[in-house]
Amino acid sequence: MPCGEDWLSHPLGIVQGFFAQNGVNSDWEKKVIEYFKEKLKENNAPKWVPSLNEVPLHYLKPNSFVKFRCMIQDMFDPEFYMGVYETVNRNTKARVLHFGKYRDVAECGPQQEVDLNSPRTTTLERQTFYCVPVPGESTWVKEAYVNANQARVSPSTSYTPSRHKRSYEDDEDMDLQPSKQKDQHAGARQAGSVGGLQWCGEPKRLETEASTGQQLNFLNLSSPFDLNFPLPGEKGPACLVKVYEDWDCFKVNDVLELYGVLSVDPVLSILNNDERDASSLLDPMECADAAEEQRVHSPPASLVPRIHVVLAQKLQHINPLLPACLNKEESKTCKFVSGFMSELSPVRAELLGFLTHALLGDSLAAEYLILHLISTVYTRRDVLPLGKFTVNLSGCPRNSTFTEHLYRIIQHLVPASFRLQMTIENMNRLKFIPHKDYTANRLVSGLLQLPSNTSLVVDETLLEQGQLDTPGVHNVTALSNLITWQKVDYDFSYHQMEFPCNINVFITSEGRSLLPADCQIHLQPQLTPPNMEEYMDSLLSAVLPSVLNKFRIYLTLLRFLDYSISDEITKAVEEDFVEMRKNDPQSITADDLHQLLIVARSRCVSQRTYLLTQEYPIKL
Repeated sequence: MPCGEDWLSHPLGIVQGFFAQNGVNSDWEKKVIEYFKEKLKENNAPKWVPSLNEVPLHYLKPNSFVKFRCMIQDMFDPEFYMGVYETVNRNTKARVLHFGKYRDVAECGPQQEVDLNSPRTTTLERQTFYCVPVPGESTWVKEAYVNANQARVSPSTSYTPSRHKRSYEDDEDMDLQPSKQKDQHAGARQAGSVGGLQWCGEPKRLETEASTGQQLNFLNLSSPFDLNFPLPGEKGPACLVKVYEDWDCFKVNDVLELYGVLSVDPVLSILNNDERDASSLLDPMECADAAEEQRVHSPPASLVPRIHVVLAQKLQHINPLLPACLNKEESKTCKFVSGFMSELSPVRAELLGFLTHALLGDSLAAEYLILHLISTVYTRRDVLPLGKFTVNLSGCPRNSTFTEHLYRIIQHLVPASFRLQMTIENMNRLKFIPHKDYTANRLVSGLLQLPSNTSLVVDETLLEQGQLDTPGVHNVTALSNLITWQKVDYDFSYHQMEFPCNINVFITSEGRSLLPADCQIHLQPQLTPPNMEEYMDSLLSAVLPSVLNKFRIYLTLLRFLDYSISDEITKAVEEDFVEMRKNDPQSITADDLHQLLIVARSRCVSQRTYLLTQEYPIKL
């Protein structure tokens, strides 16, 4: 059995060991998962695993053990693959049994070929996710993960860096790789694929780039591959993630941390091009849709690598300063969390002072901003999301850089955020709602396809007079529905599908916002800096990094604190509400009670005072 660093550099060797010991018995798969689970429990072991988020793809060795922090952008149809297959030596007729799990390309030795008719062949099913880096992930989060990662990597000699547009000549260059890499794929000499595993034949002369270009132009495939990121300007790798167990536990927009085997085999690109060549021989109108779907679902491995998942964990948050899991039971026993809880009051006081300066001396607006930043949808009652707290900060100076720099402050505090500049052009031009492309059979992303706990800052100060066209009206409606119901209706052409979300929306505007909000607070500046950029820069530089990290921990941790109300306090709230209705029956409604309870809950959580005690009575 391989040992030492073999599990990082040669994970398939580990899998082969268990497969050889147990044969076709399904226990070998469980033993593989348990092995890697135990390895990752060792001291600092996750930090030694190279991450696709931090390490350039061409620095990673093919078939090595990697991790990836990502969001599920789309789910493709399940695919079948050869879980177990048999090869036959053409000379000696000797038969060898192989496993197909965690592989894209069937492994064959010299003079061997796959026996497609073997009774020992087992066909299994796996799910494919299209995953992208977490949209809007803050720079400080990326830097913290980079600094924590201790993986040692060097440029791979068996991998060609990605290109946005590749010709067949580029693919030919891939054949000029070290002999070790050639030997790895020299076994299977037939060209084709079956059961999700592909095998390569003798490298044949590929067609000229000119004829290829004509085909690509005809099929409208000559444009660079769209990585389908929800937000503009995003960078990082997108991956096709192959999941073998418990894929029903995951859904679109979940944030995951994946550990698995990296597959960037150049053979995948050659085989996919061969399939497109074959499809071009069919009727042009019939093959166009199939070719586009093939391009999207099987992009070049050098551009969209594959990860065969061994372990997958759904992340509650992406704050690298906190433990990954913050459920109620584990947070009680976590020394770090319990230690930080004793510092909540002084940290809150410092954060309030920091945000007061950022809001030009308005301490009341800073209080509401804290409540907004720690708010979260903690449950849903029928269609009503409980816990959301959208704040509209009005009174922001028009045509000023204040809102831009205020967003920069928020970026330094939250793990993921995005600033939507609400101009007429953006509202008419940008795609907010994800929609289904049936030609390519994929979900095309939109601005509102965001993971839970993302901070969305809508800058309405940039809005000027103009005409919203139909897409613009639809975008405003989608934004309003997101704020009110915490859901986005994805467009599937023939119907709409609701996707619940948990996104904190903060609106900056000159007057009252055109969008709905749970609370409006008018900015009351106590000072007017002559240079806003210098003022905000000096504010950030004056805060010690350790203090800034405490702010970040505070705002993330409070979202997961347990909260309850005693029967006695519930009765007192009901009596107060009845009294308020008697005094002013026209203006006091159930919605007002709901908002007051949200504010009271957020204040209690932010100061760690609980309504179940008599020390913090609510007077409505």
